[in-house]
Amino acid sequence: MIFDYFKLALGNLRHRGLRSWLTILGIFIGIAAVVALISLGAGLKTAIVGQFGSLSIDKLTIQNKGTGFGPPGSTVIEKLTDKDIKIIENVRGVDVVIPRLIRIVKVTYNKIDSYTYVGDISETKEGANIIYTSFDAKAEEGRLLESDDIGKVLLGSDVANTNRFEKEISVGKKIEINGKSFEIIGILEKSSNFQINSVMIMTTGDLKELLNIGDEWDLLVAQVSDKDKIEGVAKDIEDSLRRDRKEKAGEESFSVETPLQALGAVNTILNIINAIVIGIAMISLLVGGIGIGNTMYTSVLERTREIGVMKAVGATNRDVLWVFLIESGLLGLVGGIVGALIGLGAAMGISSIANTALGTTLLAVTISYPLLLGAIAFAFFVGVISGVVPALQAAKLKPVDALRS
Repeated sequence: MIFDYFKLALGNLRHRGLRSWLTILGIFIGIAAVVALISLGAGLKTAIVGQFGSLSIDKLTIQNKGTGFGPPGSTVIEKLTDKDIKIIENVRGVDVVIPRLIRIVKVTYNKIDSYTYVGDISETKEGANIIYTSFDAKAEEGRLLESDDIGKVLLGSDVANTNRFEKEISVGKKIEINGKSFEIIGILEKSSNFQINSVMIMTTGDLKELLNIGDEWDLLVAQVSDKDKIEGVAKDIEDSLRRDRKEKAGEESFSVETPLQALGAVNTILNIINAIVIGIAMISLLVGGIGIGNTMYTSVLERTREIGVMKAVGATNRDVLWVFLIESGLLGLVGGIVGALIGLGAAMGISSIANTALGTTLLAVTISYPLLLGAIAFAFFVGVISGVVPALQAAKLKPVDALRS
């Protein structure tokens, strides 16, 4: 019996082909908007969170507050020193402290000058592994830099871009940094993290000698033993440094950044954006639902005699109700399927255009099957709800009155 209902409903929709497609226009526009925007939002969230790769959930970043624009440590009043490292290492819950230097240098290759960031690699093997693991750094050519690789440098993928110096850069070639020659030991794979793509890495000793740096660090990375207690460890570090510097709460010359706070803020913003986007798309779904209701109501008026014939040959009120509900549900279902496919295609197209324009692969769209199925199911639900009143009206028609119409 159900199969007959579907067969009859499909026949009616096919008979009113153009009107059916115009009816579901609002539905598939709304579903397409929801699927496309949520998919792009998820891709954007992944890309942004990827930029926090250096801030793993078990690590804290300590740096001094600057007085202007520039790389970490270049414009601060008071520098981080070895003394600060010892203070932080004595805080309960801190496993290891990794000092970092990050500066801007002039790079010369093929007689072309460019400016980029350079960072050091930890002097210990443990520290170097932690840094590489945090960034998920892998060598596309050559190998990763080690602490005893004097006179050598590791390049990020963007630094090694051929267009930058109009000549191919490969492992084994020489590159000048602030007028001093260094051998390229490796080139990193392109990462989802902008920082690792646009930085060069050299040993701490080479960087200090190159820029004449004394007892100072640009930032300190503290790895904690228990990530669930990271907030407490951060507070203890703040208290210890504040006491040593004789500073009042709120007037610190340093900052202790927790990755959970940063990621939490990003997630909150993205969730708000997604909620607004879904709200806007729901307006299209509401308009689509009204369109289905209007079409089904008109269908009842146009098919009054047909309903009378159905009842005259034995169709019950329930049979008529089911036929009209299935028709409205199918309108929503088809609109949902078409909208989901269009939305997914639009998201992939926009992602591809954006990545091509930016020269990156960061904005990736992940196919979410629960999202697609949920959107289609919701569209079907909207269609059914929109057809309830017209279906009830059709079911209540009396055969004699319907045949007289």
